[in-house]
Amino acid sequence: MPAEVSDPIIHVRDVTVQFGKTRVLDGLDLDVRRGEILGFVGPSGAGKSVLTRTIIGLVPKLSGHIEVFGVDLDAADRAARRAVERRWGVLFQQGALFSSLTVRQNIQFPVREYLKLSQRLLDEIMVAKLVMVGLRPDVADRFPSELSGGMIKRVALARALALDPELVFLDEPTSGLDPIGAGDFDELVRTLQRTLGLTVFMVTHDLDSLYTACDRIAVLGDGKIIAAGSMADMQASEHPWLRQYFHGKRARAVMG
Repeated sequence: MPAEVSDPIIHVRDVTVQFGKTRVLDGLDLDVRRGEILGFVGPSGAGKSVLTRTIIGLVPKLSGHIEVFGVDLDAADRAARRAVERRWGVLFQQGALFSSLTVRQNIQFPVREYLKLSQRLLDEIMVAKLVMVGLRPDVADRFPSELSGGMIKRVALARALALDPELVFLDEPTSGLDPIGAGDFDELVRTLQRTLGLTVFMVTHDLDSLYTACDRIAVLGDGKIIAAGSMADMQASEHPWLRQYFHGKRARAVMG
């Protein structure tokens, strides 16, 4: 079960991010609780992926404060930051596999970055992670160009899990997948969250994912969190965008 509010894995306060004259995040506050799957939604172009990239350090912020596992990422020295980074995994939008590397090499890449292990151990880890995400070990020597969209997402998830993280960032994990493939992926994420005790921060636009995989939902609008809570909270909200999103034609189809 998700932990209490007092135990956030991710603690974001007053974060502002600006590109040129465009302010994408504007004093944003958000907590992600230990053990939950948080679905992060909002209009296209609102900055959902920007927040993920800001938390993990790929996008600089103008101001604000971010803690992950209780560590202030701005104040942390290089060793402390690397120790935090070892505890998270990231699945980027479209998978972002290295096209010139095989499946084996992609999954082993983060392990090589942090650990000095024999090739035999690296191969054992690779096989274990492939099995964990529902892929056969015989895909190990294929290149990303030889994989389907669904397989790319699963390999990318295996890479995100390579270092046995406690926290996983998923950026639009079901985009580009057909409904059956997306549903299977949602079920996989939910199963892994339960069996491994993961905390999951999932950027998504997929209503099905919100209904089936997420414990809680946070909504981004005008650079801030405009709502956070359960699906029932979202459906009860009178906010115009939330009403359109959760009560529109696609929402009715999802709810039957």
